[in-house]
Amino acid sequence: MARNNSFDVYIKSFVGYLGVEKNFSNYTIRAYKSDVVSFFIWSKNISPDKVTFNMLREYLHFIQQFNYKKTTVARKIAAIRTFFKYLHKTQFLQSNPAENLTAPKKPKSLPKFLTDDEMLNLLDNADINTPAGLRNKAILELLWATGMRVSELSGLNFEDLNLEENEITVFGKGAKERIVLLSERAKKYLIQYIDIARPLIAKDSNQTTTNKSPVFINKTGYRLQNKSIRNAINDIVEKIQLPKHVTPHVFRHSFATRMIENGADLRVVQELLGHASISNTQIYTHISSQHLKQEYDKAHPHSSLNEE
Repeated sequence: MARNNSFDVYIKSFVGYLGVEKNFSNYTIRAYKSDVVSFFIWSKNISPDKVTFNMLREYLHFIQQFNYKKTTVARKIAAIRTFFKYLHKTQFLQSNPAENLTAPKKPKSLPKFLTDDEMLNLLDNADINTPAGLRNKAILELLWATGMRVSELSGLNFEDLNLEENEITVFGKGAKERIVLLSERAKKYLIQYIDIARPLIAKDSNQTTTNKSPVFINKTGYRLQNKSIRNAINDIVEKIQLPKHVTPHVFRHSFATRMIENGADLRVVQELLGHASISNTQIYTHISSQHLKQEYDKAHPHSSLNEE
């Protein structure tokens, strides 16, 4: 059955909403769009105003037959809930059939993070002998020093930098603005990149640098994308044969964990990370507690590991 034109209008508007107002990553936007489209294919392209709660429950039962991970099912439900909430909010629909649709609880898992030795090994093995290498070095130092998201780093413009005060303005989820702090070490490599490497990376580009220009660029002079940053991290991880899967978000988790372990106030860490709720930040206290117990077992003569 062919898809009706009004549905295409709804989807296009929804995708724009996810990108502009929700500030979702391109990956999440594609996943949400695919999830919503999949539902309407299953429903034989029923008009959104004809969808009922029972129909959504039936679809939920249908997708659970495919043994998806709980996180995948939760995302699919979140996509559908967000879609119908948006249609109701913008008055495309008079009521929201997905309002009471519930997702399975996600399994609780602690975020992965790097130890100090692992982080320094990774940072110190970044090749700074090429302009792109020095750029990547500055990126890794910045991720570790600030805990910012990779999308926030990619989105930096020169007007966001206040290097005299060691501050950077970032725009997080929902375009919320916050200040992150810059270490002297990260600042040093950032300045080296800006003064030395950046002009060489896109030397053939005719782009004029202004306050609105992106800080991190590719060889064509345009903004460096998230995928390129992930690839740069992967290259170093493979080089040093680090037995961990390291993503830009692992830098963020490592930053938060280290701050908590070194006594930082939870509210301060919440502010630096840009978490809307402190409950999102509290998971790092569990990581620190786990680390403390491991160190206790290693060192204390009456710990369980030392008992015969």
